[in-house]
Amino acid sequence: MGLRELKKKKWFKIMTNTYILVLTIFVIWMAFFDTNSLLIHLELENEIDKLEKEKEFLETEIEKDKEILKKMSDDKELEKLAREKYFMKKDNEEIFLIEYEDSLKTKQK
Repeated sequence: MGLRELKKKKWFKIMTNTYILVLTIFVIWMAFFDTNSLLIHLELENEIDKLEKEKEFLETEIEKDKEILKKMSDDKELEKLAREKYFMKKDNEEIFLIEYEDSLKTKQK
């Protein structure tokens, strides 16, 4: 098939049209090579989704912390936390910690 027969084909005439060539080059440039390319937009969309999920998680954590702070404004709750978590005691009392065998961490042989 020579060049002459190729020029007579309909698809060849369409593909060699100046407007089609310029449009094709423009689309390829915008999709891959431009600073605001399609690939960069997809990466940024993925990052936005990830950050929104992290924001939702942190907002729930903030709500939990606000509830804890609200509880800790009460003196009885604050004393309960100090006794249970940090093993604090009053000056005139003794504390005995009772540990059960199944709760102890032992070395496995």
